Amino acid sequence: MMRKFLGTRKLAFLLAILRIWLGLQWLDAGYSKIRSGFDVSGFLQGAISSARGDQPTVQGWYASFLEGFALPNQEFFNILIPWGEFLVGLGLILGLATIPALIAGAFMNINFILAGVGLASPDSKFFVVAMILLFIGKGRYYYGLDHFVIPYIKKQFDTKKVGTEMKEVRIRF
Repeated sequence: MMRKFLGTRKLAFLLAILRIWLGLQWLDAGYSKIRSGFDVSGFLQGAISSARGDQPTVQGWYASFLEGFALPNQEFFNILIPWGEFLVGLGLILGLATIPALIAGAFMNINFILAGVGLASPDSKFFVVAMILLFIGKGRYYYGLDHFVIPYIKKQFDTKKVGTEMKEVRIRF
């Protein structure tokens, strides 16, 4: 009964609305960072300093990662974060590469939470929505470009078809 409900078009429509809403959040965040000339250095310095003191909000191991890897490569992160957010948003709005977009978005949410924005931030809510969409099934992209793209890709990589073509090639030689 539950499986039948999860496969209905009504639920797929609700999931599409949720997916598009989440995509708009990512697209807006990325676009505003791209337009404003995003600089991650202040955020990284704040997160690293939040790992010190009596009640740190950032775990020491994560602050070490930020200090040892992210901070020295801040120019890379100045490009990666805004464009990553923008592309995640675009993918979710269009329903194209939905699963990779959800995984990338959830990964960014986890990193923002670990960097000290906390569980009360919108990032924790976005993470929960991404996990729901990720694990709900095909309904997440029924109303999206993946509905057409995924069957096409599967058809192109159909193992039975490839195996038959390989036999034909062997017979000719």
